[in-house]
Amino acid sequence: MKKILIANRGEIALRVMKTCRKMGIKTIAVFSESDRTSLHVKYADEAYLLGPSPSSQSYLAIDKVVEIAKNSGADGIHPGYGFLSENAAFAEKLENEGIKLIGPSPQSMKIMGDKLSAKEAVKKYNIPLVPGTESAVTDISNAKEECEKIGFPVLIKASAGGGGKGMRIVKNSDEFEEQMQLAVREAQSAFGDGSVFIEKFVTKPRHIEIQVLGDDYGNYVYLFERECSIQRRHQKLVEESPSPIITEEIRNKMGEAAVNVARSCNYSGAGTVEFLMDDKSNFYFLEMNTRLQVEHPVTEMITGIDLVEEQIKIARGEKLSFTQQDLKINGHSIELRICSEDPDDNFVPSIGKILKYSKPKLTNVRVDDCIEEGMEVSIYYDNMISKLIVWAKTRNEAIALMKQAIKNYKIEGISTTLSFGEFVMNNTDFIDGNFDTNFVENNFRKDKLIDSNEEIAAIFSAWYFELKKKNIILPNNKENKQWKENRKKY
Repeated sequence: MKKILIANRGEIALRVMKTCRKMGIKTIAVFSESDRTSLHVKYADEAYLLGPSPSSQSYLAIDKVVEIAKNSGADGIHPGYGFLSENAAFAEKLENEGIKLIGPSPQSMKIMGDKLSAKEAVKKYNIPLVPGTESAVTDISNAKEECEKIGFPVLIKASAGGGGKGMRIVKNSDEFEEQMQLAVREAQSAFGDGSVFIEKFVTKPRHIEIQVLGDDYGNYVYLFERECSIQRRHQKLVEESPSPIITEEIRNKMGEAAVNVARSCNYSGAGTVEFLMDDKSNFYFLEMNTRLQVEHPVTEMITGIDLVEEQIKIARGEKLSFTQQDLKINGHSIELRICSEDPDDNFVPSIGKILKYSKPKLTNVRVDDCIEEGMEVSIYYDNMISKLIVWAKTRNEAIALMKQAIKNYKIEGISTTLSFGEFVMNNTDFIDGNFDTNFVENNFRKDKLIDSNEEIAAIFSAWYFELKKKNIILPNNKENKQWKENRKKY
């Protein structure tokens, strides 16, 4: 591969380009109208306009991306994460056009892209699964009977989705039908597929994931685990590797299970197998993400392996150059996602111009970003604006370094999750490793948190978007009367 198109934007586009440059590969950027002056556009060797700012008309426009790839002479396309990264139709289109996707086959995407087909695929390898329905729910009365067998609480989940959308916790049979209807409606809206299934709700769960690599010759390795339990609304905010609670024995079992999940769909490339772990250290297969993960840097920091470089090598037909025995955990790494949100106001989105931007200049501190002073945080895309990653010899040293890095990271003009990161690093439960996916609800300023869900967030975002389209800008200021009235309303 001599020229790669990065079908993405922001920090992941820039991060992929840096590895390409290191490998002597030219890069092609694509961009929307609002990203015309973005850093990933400036960094690339070539750049082409996709279309208007909405992602449906730009970064999700398959035909436009493929046309640019063909006209620019791209040998391959790296999709990053989000947008088209797990779109099997996109992968099939590239396959038909003779353009190499730096990722798995369309068949692997299809199998793992649907949670029910993924469960079916891994059964023959005896991967532990959370008790639940084996097919999509079609009859509510039968589903309710199934819930009685499984035992409440249960979790209703969208078959085609992720990120907490189409997901509902049901505590008893009385609220089952209402929650089912909400889950189906939300799944249909988010993924165009209202199929849902039911699982036993694991109380006090840890979210543990395993990074895997596989080539086209049947070679597989796992690059250890990532602890991803610090979340809000099912979205990760803090990740670390290794997990503070995983023993060597459990690590080996989870790693072998993850590799078998990859084998079950003939996976090629970098992927992540996600598990839930209960308070008795039992782990259950959750899903496989058929792409690079946001949190991949912590794995890179403890293994010394550039995962994007490995993706490219595998895509161009090379065998893995190392075995499982070659891999060792070196030290500890923590990542904090920097999102334009106000943690003191239930993580509501923060929109505006970045007035000051200064990154920490410390040893063993890495910042993956694509922002600069004067840049406007867009309302059109995910509000993660950068990632702060640290490495140290021990977990305690990594926590101390992260606190120092946070204090030396200056972002003004918008609210960010830097303050939340500082809270986490100083929290005794986090320091002791005594936490689960309920960490935010149980620890973070409970008096200021409301019982929110994705619907409320979506309604508020839609309202703000309409105001923005009409050029009505409300100050992001909790003391502003109009702002307070609309926040209360929505």
